[in-house]
Amino acid sequence: MKRVAVLRGGPSSEYDVSLKSGAAVLRALRKLDYQHKDITITKKGDWLESGIVRSPEKALEAIDVVFVALHGEYGEDGQVQRILQRFNIPFTGSNAFSSAVAFNKDLTKQSLKDHGINMAKHRRIDRRSLQTLQSELDYIRDSMGSELFVKPLNSGSSIGARYVANHTFLRDILTELLELYEGVIVEEFIRGKEATVGVLERFRDHDMYVLPPIEIVPPHGQPFFSHELKYNGTTQEIVPGRFSYAEKAALTDAAARIHKALHCDHYSRSDFIVKDGEVYFLEINTLPGLTDESLLPKAAAAVGLTFEELIRHLVETSRA
Repeated sequence: MKRVAVLRGGPSSEYDVSLKSGAAVLRALRKLDYQHKDITITKKGDWLESGIVRSPEKALEAIDVVFVALHGEYGEDGQVQRILQRFNIPFTGSNAFSSAVAFNKDLTKQSLKDHGINMAKHRRIDRRSLQTLQSELDYIRDSMGSELFVKPLNSGSSIGARYVANHTFLRDILTELLELYEGVIVEEFIRGKEATVGVLERFRDHDMYVLPPIEIVPPHGQPFFSHELKYNGTTQEIVPGRFSYAEKAALTDAAARIHKALHCDHYSRSDFIVKDGEVYFLEINTLPGLTDESLLPKAAAAVGLTFEELIRHLVETSRA
């Protein structure tokens, strides 16, 4: 039986969610009788084992697989993956390079532009652009619709994401966000049905197995699936989603192509908007949440894969 170390916490704004994902993984490992070790990474970046600070090398001694239950910076942007690759220890999720590209929303879009993936019109704006913000605002007004969406360049769980009802509010929102983040993405806001699609590799004799699309229905009057709505239980998550056969086929095809084009490994979950039968890609998660409210386990359950079986699959198919 493999000896598994679970990494959770981490120096990102998703620290609390990561603790919950890691706790759920640890419970599953106990039920599956895996030998396991709980490693909490503090907000300062220290690795704690049984409350004692360890170097990564010491904390990972005699470990066969690392289950990366981190989210956000350090966990999804390739930093911790570089450490694990240096030790040549098998771990869950994508490698360092693919993680870094997928975590950066602008790099993701650039990487996909030649792969036939529909995406919203967008503009990257960095903090230094505050000096020439009016020209950016003029470009956005002339090239995008009146409704907009702004999100940090490197962030997850919709943290920092803002719906912009019209251009009147855009300057203030950009000024506020660029004081907190080095860069943001401004996108045209596409009104449609929100969907998310998980991909599992090496499952049921498929190199790449696409899970059923989930339809996400925020409470009435809410324009998008915000960070608060992800975890307060007020959003409907319908699996399989109420999509036409053609829409399901398009979502499934897009999720697989995006996973492959970004050279992701092991598993991922991509988010989309479906409007008038067209599928528009939003972003990808290389380490989807594994809490009780998380979407990937719900999609897995829809094909008969229990949470414990999902964790077993990820442990057994991880590789260096």
